[in-house]
Amino acid sequence: MDVSMALWALTVAGLAALIAVDFFIGRKPHDVSIKEAGIWTVVWVTLACLFGLGLLVFAGGQPAGEFFAGFITEKSLSVDNLFVFVLIMAKFAVPSPYQQRVLLIGVLIALVLRAVFIAAGAAILANFSWVFYLFGAFLIWTAWKLIQEARSGAADEEYEENKVLKVVERRFGVADRYHGTKLWIRQHGKRVMTPMLVVMLAIGTTDVLFALDSIPAIFGLTQDPYIVFTANAFALMGLRQLYFLIGGLLKKLVHLSYGLSVILGFIGVKLVLHALHETGAHVPQISIPVSLGVICSVLIVTTLTSLAAGRKQAAAQEVRTPQAGDAPKDSVDV
Repeated sequence: MDVSMALWALTVAGLAALIAVDFFIGRKPHDVSIKEAGIWTVVWVTLACLFGLGLLVFAGGQPAGEFFAGFITEKSLSVDNLFVFVLIMAKFAVPSPYQQRVLLIGVLIALVLRAVFIAAGAAILANFSWVFYLFGAFLIWTAWKLIQEARSGAADEEYEENKVLKVVERRFGVADRYHGTKLWIRQHGKRVMTPMLVVMLAIGTTDVLFALDSIPAIFGLTQDPYIVFTANAFALMGLRQLYFLIGGLLKKLVHLSYGLSVILGFIGVKLVLHALHETGAHVPQISIPVSLGVICSVLIVTTLTSLAAGRKQAAAQEVRTPQAGDAPKDSVDV
């Protein structure tokens, strides 16, 4: 897809305007209701769909299909990010009225960092086609690792600060409490960061770790930097509302790791096949419609099986829990 500098500039300006609107709406600290989160989640998904339809009309079915496949993949991977975001909020004891501001700035930092990753990835792939093998192998390894973690039941119960964050904290210092939405204050004659800024940086930099698998995954669906960037942007920009909408449901998605592992493994195989095809080998190519169908099917099945497992677990728990007034099994009426 041939994208001019003017279209790039217009796209970035449009996304910046949407971010500004989102910031204006959430500028006042408040508890985000399910209704508010639901409305804005629908808005962001609708905007992504309209953008995809615009690609269909002006660029054709191939770019549109790549965008939707990339968007759905990045959105599903971003749901996995929310597990860590919940741990970060708990680690830093972020007051609920400030959480939406933290997520907004944190996601903005993540978007900027991902743009750098995407530019670097596009440049590398354009000059070194053998990198497709590395990306494919990495995704297959990540898929296997996800399955192993899911089977062992290993899950991070506490957030560990990364090295970058620890260095920044030592360099600038951190205030002992929140000061509203302020990011910097003067304490004991020294300018220090507030916990608000620290948690924003935590979310933004932590997302870089997730980008290590999500960026290769979307490059496995399309090598067009414009589509890669816009799919990532739309997936991330609705993440704040999604956090409040499904935050309480995250633990019920017990099979999400299995679903994501299947998707990453599938895209990894697709990348390896693409790399072999580029070298002249006669191997089957996986089309975008097939990729889109597989991704959607896996997510639907994962969601349904997760909900079914949750209901089964709740029913079993109800059977095991004695009801008030019930006599112990060993008691004997006289």
